[in-house]
Amino acid sequence: MSETRAPARAVHRADARAWLADPRALVVDGGASVVTSLPDWSELQGTTLDAWRRFFVDAAALILTRLPDEGVAIFVQSDIIADGVWIDKGALVQEAAARVGMPLIFHKIVNRVPAGTVTIGRASFSHMLGFARAVRPALRRSTPDVIDGGPQPGPRSLGVDACLAACRFVRDETTTRTVVDPFCGLGTVLAAANALGLDAIGVDTSARAVREARRLRFPLDTFDGPQRTLDRNRA
Repeated sequence: MSETRAPARAVHRADARAWLADPRALVVDGGASVVTSLPDWSELQGTTLDAWRRFFVDAAALILTRLPDEGVAIFVQSDIIADGVWIDKGALVQEAAARVGMPLIFHKIVNRVPAGTVTIGRASFSHMLGFARAVRPALRRSTPDVIDGGPQPGPRSLGVDACLAACRFVRDETTTRTVVDPFCGLGTVLAAANALGLDAIGVDTSARAVREARRLRFPLDTFDGPQRTLDRNRA
């Protein structure tokens, strides 16, 4: 009797843009999709707002340029406020997509906190935007346009339920079997991909984040529904 192979995970300590600059970065068996969240201005120390905007759009465009035809790129981005002015990061991702001619195939809203909660300095919701050259979601498998993000492993992490929703889209609507997060942080996307049977590749410049991203796991009996518990023990 053949045994089912456990999904693989590789996490690299590297600069995402340098890693993505290699044309082979997203070339893997079974094809690759991307699920990620690009860094906020506050995460790029010593960078001006204009320089951060250029970095953000250039990085998103690079991801979309490298995306294989069979894959989808899903960005989960929360708007921020700088000097009293709101910055729509979903619009910045769409600016990058327009630059490289990549179609938007869905746009959802992810509630980071319960509706009606007042937040200061950062939006209470995130944009979830999906882009693809050839993939088109099946109408019979449509999902809600507004979803809950779920618990977060860290203060800047993506919500577990949002990551599961994005990775479930990759699993059900594409032929790709590897999820790549070039800005993986603590590895929530990677853990969600593995929980759903997909291989995962993460990249981050932080040694601590890489260590956490290599070991974060979700309990294996709850990954097709809302997730409320995280296991940080090494596998």
